[in-house]
Amino acid sequence: MKAPKHSTNLDEICYPYIYETSQLCDYEILAEDLFRQIGGILTLLPEAQEELFFELHELQPLLHNLKGSIRGHCSITASNLDWLLACYRVHKEYTGSTPPGFFLPRGPLPVPQLNQAGLDAKRLLRIMFRLQIEESVEVPEILFRFCNVLANYFSVLPKIVSRAHHFEEMPSPKQSDDVDMHY
Repeated sequence: MKAPKHSTNLDEICYPYIYETSQLCDYEILAEDLFRQIGGILTLLPEAQEELFFELHELQPLLHNLKGSIRGHCSITASNLDWLLACYRVHKEYTGSTPPGFFLPRGPLPVPQLNQAGLDAKRLLRIMFRLQIEESVEVPEILFRFCNVLANYFSVLPKIVSRAHHFEEMPSPKQSDDVDMHY
């Protein structure tokens, strides 16, 4: 079956690569979605979490840069990675008393949105992997590292928000032999 043609009316084209068969377009759309999600999360953070607000405020433009970092110039730098890694480590240390393992995805706003952002960071990793392995698209190594840290970062933020709301997370009862490395 033939792919649809772009309209000649620019108002009928939402994205120049929307009919591309490569997963690169899917990567870009998901990266943009993550970028937009952060905007929503920022509006849901309580004033008491001002420090987290400023962190996410700094992260949001990096996610916009992530979108074009495969097709165009890689805009994620080593200093961006170092900054995100430092943020993650601070939060991980703060929540260090939390038992390791997977927790039921519950909690006050914006915990559900943070959980979704973490899953989307993992989806970005999978698409990048498939782009490189299946489509021979050169994905800069730093993007893999950045997105791995991003997924870990978003996995620890729900604990931060839950603590601020005095919401006790519930560990998930393990029923299978799935590997669980949730931090």
